[in-house]
Amino acid sequence: MPRPARKVIITCAVTGSIHTPSMSPHLPVTPDEIAESAIAAAEAGAAILHLHARDPETGRPDQSPEAFLPFLGRIKQATNAVLNLTTGGSPFMDVEERVQPAAIHKPEVASLNMGSMNFGLYPMLDRFTEFEHDWERQHLEASRELVFKNTFADIEKVLSICTANGTKFEFECYDISHLYTLAHFVDRGLVTPPFLVQSVFGLLGGIGAHAEDVMHMRRTADRLFGEDYQWSVLGAGAAQMRVAAQAAALGGHVRVGLEDSLWAGPGRLAQSNAEQVGIVRGLIEGLGLEVATPDEARDLLALKGGDRVGF
Repeated sequence: MPRPARKVIITCAVTGSIHTPSMSPHLPVTPDEIAESAIAAAEAGAAILHLHARDPETGRPDQSPEAFLPFLGRIKQATNAVLNLTTGGSPFMDVEERVQPAAIHKPEVASLNMGSMNFGLYPMLDRFTEFEHDWERQHLEASRELVFKNTFADIEKVLSICTANGTKFEFECYDISHLYTLAHFVDRGLVTPPFLVQSVFGLLGGIGAHAEDVMHMRRTADRLFGEDYQWSVLGAGAAQMRVAAQAAALGGHVRVGLEDSLWAGPGRLAQSNAEQVGIVRGLIEGLGLEVATPDEARDLLALKGGDRVGF
């Protein structure tokens, strides 16, 4: 079992590919919006910034390496935060497309989903009924038949490409089986400690967000990985802060951001990523814990440093 964190790493997932622009006027879409929102989140206390890109006209997810360039350098110059590039992209993309930004830009951290799964976004159609862009409704409706493909071969491909560049991983584990898949790659020597396990709760197709689900994930990860890992959580939607508070109390790290939840309270849209970072920082400090700086996060995760990235 890892030692309880005295310094809690806050990751902020700035925009993602799940929510669509019509759902919130505060969702960053353009490069300027993504950069400004990320910088504000870092100033509020986020040590790691988890980044996706979008088409600035339609808000559609864009996983071309070029789409990341307008904001990567700007965020790097303005903050000391660890920049974490998605290899999840959109669940409608194949792995060759999804890995390209991390392969080209060589970040300190890249996300990596640890298994194929049903990925149900369509329940959001019950809450959101009017859309500015045609793709938005189609994006949600198509998830009724969506399997987010991350096979053993896909995972090995991303591990091979990114590890060669010195990039480490945010291993996104949406269910208990994903922990066992990660253990498989640890046993093969393709993942070396210390590594970051990001347990994901509350997305349809993965594990739920009940307190017992959180404990089950933690107990299983402790049994599989002992002191070799750092544990973090994200709760989808309304579960965001409840799951974060439980994890922080258990000695874990937390992830918030408009990728994971659009909300700052019941029925109240978050005005920014920084607002969510501020809320979770208050929870952490209210528990008598301290928020990790970017360099403290680098030490905990043994990262290569911001001077060795490709941007």
